Order: sequence, then C-alpha cells, then structure tokens
Amino acid sequence: MPSPWSPEPLARRQTAGCDWPEPSPIPMSVYYKAVLLDKDAIRRAIKRIAHEIVERNGGVDNLVVVGIRRRGVPLAKRIADYIAQMEERNIPVGALDITLYRDDFQNVLKHPQVGKTEIKEDITDKVVVLVDDVLFTGRTIRAALDELIDFGRPRRIQLAVLVDRGHRELPIKADYVGKNVPTSENEMVEVHLEEIDGDDEVLLAEKAS
Repeated sequence: MPSPWSPEPLARRQTAGCDWPEPSPIPMSVYYKAVLLDKDAIRRAIKRIAHEIVERNGGVDNLVVVGIRRRGVPLAKRIADYIAQMEERNIPVGALDITLYRDDFQNVLKHPQVGKTEIKEDITDKVVVLVDDVLFTGRTIRAALDELIDFGRPRRIQLAVLVDRGHRELPIKADYVGKNVPTSENEMVEVHLEEIDGDDEVLLAEKAS
C-alpha cells in the first residue's frame, strides 16, 4: 500500500467512488488520506450485511445476489457465501456489466470495454440483492436496475454497498451499507479487494492540487 500521505498515480486502477470511471490519458495524482476499512473491518461489514439480508427477508427463499462488475461481483460472492454458511443453503450469484446501459454511453465512451453479464437464475418473482462497492451519484445503480429488469420482473430489488459516500444525483438509497463515509466532491473512495487487487482495504484519497 502507498504511503497514506504521498501522491500516487491513480492509473493502476479505475477509480472507485466514481459512478462512471473513465481512464484519463494523463495519470491523476492523489493523496491517500486515511484507511477507512482494513481487512478485518471489511470482513465484519460483509458478514453483518449478510445477516441483515437474511433477517430483513425472513430467510433466503427466492433470494438471488447479483454483483455489479467489477468489485461488486466478489463482494456479492462473499455475501452469498456467508449466507450459505448461516442457512446451509447455496445462494445463486450473478454478475452485471452495466457499460451498455450507462446514460453517457453515446457521448463519453469512445472505446468501451464491455464485460460479461452472467445471470443464470430466473429472477422473475425473486428477491434480488444488487451489490456494489461504492454508492456515489446513483447513476451506476440506475443503469444496473435498467439492465436487471431486462432479465425478468423481480418481486423486490434491494441494494447492498460496502461504502456509501453520499453526493447522490438520483433518488437511490442503499438497503444495506457497510460504512457511511461523508466525503467532499474532491475526495475519492478506493476499494481494494483481494480477488482483484491482491488485498482488502478501503482508502480515502484526495486529488493532488
């Protein structure tokens, strides 16, 4: 991990906490200000979310967990694993790539990288828990909802996020939150997960002036 107080190029990863991550041609420098969640805190947050999902839905009947690529997918799998351990039942897990559903797709993306959407379970009349790493403006979630409805008509859709950093531009609220983090618009929240980044941590960063 870079020193929390030194500038570090952000090009090594697409920015979390920005609903529409688009790589800049010039690497951005940021100051890492704080560790918001370490490995143990992330584990506890995910486990708590899993418990809350089971409690709120009165069990796991007709439950499907769907992660938004990229980091929402490993989070969804971890949540489903915790629920499976508690309830001794396997929970279906899917993955959404929302690239083609972005509201700026035609205007901003010159060379879109479209990932794979994998939803093998029929979601009609199911309770779908949508999972993402950071909730920011709400535009990623809006796109995910649009795509999800193309696969069926769920009875209910709930939202789980590891971090809610505020600054909503759409009327979207998470049902399950690992940590609420008030931020300025100049700050960024970076989520690192072992499956993608090699370690588990959530960092608060700010653009270098």
